[in-house]
Amino acid sequence: MLESDKAFAGSIPESYDRHMVPLIFEPYAGDLAQRAAALLPGAVLEVAAGTGVVTRSLAPKLAPDARYVVTDLNQPMLDYAASRQPADSRIAWRQADALALPFGDGTFDLVCCQFGAMFFPDRPAAYREARRVLKPGGCFLFSVWDRIEENEFADDVTHALARLFPQDPPRFLARTPHGYHDKALIERDLGAAGFSRIAIETRAERSHAASPRVPAVAYCHGTVLRTEIEARGAGQLEAATDHAASAIAARHGQGPIAAKIQAHIITAAI
Repeated sequence: MLESDKAFAGSIPESYDRHMVPLIFEPYAGDLAQRAAALLPGAVLEVAAGTGVVTRSLAPKLAPDARYVVTDLNQPMLDYAASRQPADSRIAWRQADALALPFGDGTFDLVCCQFGAMFFPDRPAAYREARRVLKPGGCFLFSVWDRIEENEFADDVTHALARLFPQDPPRFLARTPHGYHDKALIERDLGAAGFSRIAIETRAERSHAASPRVPAVAYCHGTVLRTEIEARGAGQLEAATDHAASAIAARHGQGPIAAKIQAHIITAAI
């Protein structure tokens, strides 16, 4: 992962929430929230909350006296998440680095994180921090994307941009969001952090879009892929978006389309 892969700033948070969240994140957010709520946690820490899709799903399911701390490394993403969340005195918003959580030992019953672990520069260190802030018997619940070939729209966009920029293809999607999919590696990283009870479930969903341009805009405008495209010259963003939309249409057709998405859901207990 490059340092620039973490720079969700500028117009990206709004585009991310408008396009990416309904395209690929909402089905998994609902599932993660159900799993989290079933654990009946009294104190929850969410790490790498992004624009708050899990927060919006989980908060209504928690007990009236629960405490919910929502964090993200990127203040613009956190600000956007807070702006979308109904007023709730149980929720505290805090900018925080997953590798150096500003909370005491044994503070939370549950640490959850949807599609954030891929961005951690030192995953065992982040997992050690999650374990440190968990109470005895606490649970770390998180998800990561499976390999890009199992996520069709992301794969379509990556191949399309490789054809458009053959000398220097943008590789953000394959490198980072879909770059941490090896289940054996995930287990080793969690084991190195001191977790011993680990379960990994691979879950497929369907991504739906009203047209081929919707996923093209989502990936090219609503992720750090935008930064990579714009670095290749003025006017390249629209050209890349058009090229990606054409590639998606060639594979999936015009009009409303659907494609496979797939992720790993991981539960790790102390």
